[in-house]
Amino acid sequence: MKLYEKIRPWLAQRFNMPVVEEFVEHQAGKPLPTHTGFWHTFGSLSLYLFLNQIVTGILLMIYYRPTTSTAFESIRFIMTKAHFGWLIRGLHAWGATLMVLCVLVHMMRTFFMGAYKKPRELTWVLGVFIFGCTITFGFTGYLLPWNQLSYWATTVGTEITGAIPWAGNYIKLLLRGGEGVTGETLARFYVLHVVVLPWVLTMLVATHLFLMRVQGLATMERVGEEKPLDPKQSIPFFPHHVLKEGVIFCVLIGAMVTLVVMWPVELGEKADPFVTPEGIKPEWYFLSTYQLLKYFPKLLGIFVSLIPPLLLLLWPFLDRSPERHPRKRPVAVSIGVLGLLLAIVFGVLGHLSESTITWRGQRYQFDIYAVPHRLTAPNHAPDSAKSREAVAPSTEHQ
Repeated sequence: MKLYEKIRPWLAQRFNMPVVEEFVEHQAGKPLPTHTGFWHTFGSLSLYLFLNQIVTGILLMIYYRPTTSTAFESIRFIMTKAHFGWLIRGLHAWGATLMVLCVLVHMMRTFFMGAYKKPRELTWVLGVFIFGCTITFGFTGYLLPWNQLSYWATTVGTEITGAIPWAGNYIKLLLRGGEGVTGETLARFYVLHVVVLPWVLTMLVATHLFLMRVQGLATMERVGEEKPLDPKQSIPFFPHHVLKEGVIFCVLIGAMVTLVVMWPVELGEKADPFVTPEGIKPEWYFLSTYQLLKYFPKLLGIFVSLIPPLLLLLWPFLDRSPERHPRKRPVAVSIGVLGLLLAIVFGVLGHLSESTITWRGQRYQFDIYAVPHRLTAPNHAPDSAKSREAVAPSTEHQ
């Protein structure tokens, strides 16, 4: 405070300090609804993780070289030779996963508490775009290590876009820079990951935060019946909620470092276009869509997979009920719970598909539809002709 008093005269000669101080004081002391709790911290956690991705990403760029001959080796150098390179890459990789998770939880809290309703429809729409941009970050960054998993996962992912009617082949060529995944693809994904997407996400987040601060957090009152918050019967943003976010931030940092140390990110083998590894699967946040596409013809699967994001985008305009409290919105809450359960089920099925597990001393092989088939020793072939017939279609989908 003494430092501020010393520099305030210098600032006063250049800014209208009473206006600035009034704005800061208003934002710091802004009242929050009494139901504001730890679930409301996931938006700030998403912002913290975005800043983590920027800082660690810049540090990784010092050594990373985006070419097919140097990308893998530069990542290996970062992990084995550069000082604390393993930590920086681990924070970046785990930070991407946790950022997707935090954005998802933040959207779930907003949905189930009806905070997307009037006058906050645009705030919700921007949040959906932020989520889409976040998972696009994950998709473009997945290729950059240029290892086997990232190469073939990107090959499968970009191949799916080719099924889009009329423009599919052009989109695929635009993403790849050619017919196959090559150094041109790596260069394009690198530019998207480190130049285009950061600016897009920064603008989306800045606008989202601006609207949130202007409109404030939604209460549980009906649309059109929200009353101004009484400062004496509400929670002040500073220091109460800021302290709460600070505690959660410290827990997040501890969790990230623990994950990096206990479950380090593996580099794997260098990409080989002539050797296709088994069990190629996308990241966990794409698993539900990945599995859903298996149950439909390619074109129909594209349209079906577009239904959830379109519903999310248009939901504030489809749900016309003035109620916000979850108990008074049984239809919307039921749809939300059903969508969440379906995403979890398809995600688990996608994780189990094309894998073999041992349960109670018996080995089971899951086909591409995640249907288990009991294996018999020693060649692990399915134990019946019926099982072999069920596994056979997997070759057609590959």
